[in-house]
Amino acid sequence: MSNKLIYSVVKSISVLAAMTVASVGFTQDKYPSKPITFIMAVEAGADGDVLGRPLMDRVARILGQPITVINKPGAGSSIGYREIHQAKPDGYTLGWASATIITNKLQGVSPIDYNNFTHLGAFATFFPILIGSNKSNLKFNTIQEAIAYSKANPGKVNLATAGVGQSWWVGAQTFLTGTNLSMASIPVTGAGANVALLVAGGHAEVGVAGLASSKALLDGGQVRFLAALSENRAPPPYDKLPTVKELGYPVSWESTNIIIGPAGMPKDIAAKIALAVEQAAKEPEFIKFAQERDARPDYIAPEKIIPTMDKRREVVKEIMAKAGLLKESN
Repeated sequence: MSNKLIYSVVKSISVLAAMTVASVGFTQDKYPSKPITFIMAVEAGADGDVLGRPLMDRVARILGQPITVINKPGAGSSIGYREIHQAKPDGYTLGWASATIITNKLQGVSPIDYNNFTHLGAFATFFPILIGSNKSNLKFNTIQEAIAYSKANPGKVNLATAGVGQSWWVGAQTFLTGTNLSMASIPVTGAGANVALLVAGGHAEVGVAGLASSKALLDGGQVRFLAALSENRAPPPYDKLPTVKELGYPVSWESTNIIIGPAGMPKDIAAKIALAVEQAAKEPEFIKFAQERDARPDYIAPEKIIPTMDKRREVVKEIMAKAGLLKESN
């Protein structure tokens, strides 16, 4: 083979290699270049779904590609979490998570938790509140009254909660442990709405439920807002009522809505998505939307999510150990 031919072949290979590198770089720079799938690990119409969809509409607009939301509920959201975890970490499958990403592994429901994902930002928080009945024989006007009576009469106050191991049940146990109270706990099948109905009917003096699921009964006067179990006060018009933590008790529980992706996502792609999530979560229209649905807009940067979840995990782990529910999967 002549030197001229060798030179020609080498030059062709070099040009092809350069084109390939340029093509790869162009593809990465163009992310996203196709539609994105978003796994919603709760049923359509659930609190997380109601907030997650409009957020992802905004993220899609910012990224310039449509985002298709697919609901994958079941087993405390573990079905959806598993699908997100098993997806290719290329930025084209994202998903939603809540406090169950902590509780599932501790209960042995799932072998994965928040440490097994790429975190892209948290955008809003739901939190439980303590409500009092206006129909029961024993009525409390304030949380201070309920605490004082329960201390003087252990086991005499009925406390309605969501099902054992669920997020609002954890909130109730956090309240009892932090205040050192003994109440007769009544687990209710289903979500916080059923708790609110039980309290409204006078079958329990107090209950732990979500603000959104209690709002109609609060507005109708069947139940009374006693206190929030959140880190900060509830949004108006309930912001004049205290948190239990403000009263000097180490009590708080919240369920943060988080955007996640599979572990091992490229840093540049993750950073681009995270920036879009931050921009969407801070839009005034989205903040107003969240507040109108009794959620607290609560943006948390990706690097702060694991430390936040670590603190909540310790609370849940202790509660589940005391209740005999701790069975963390390996």
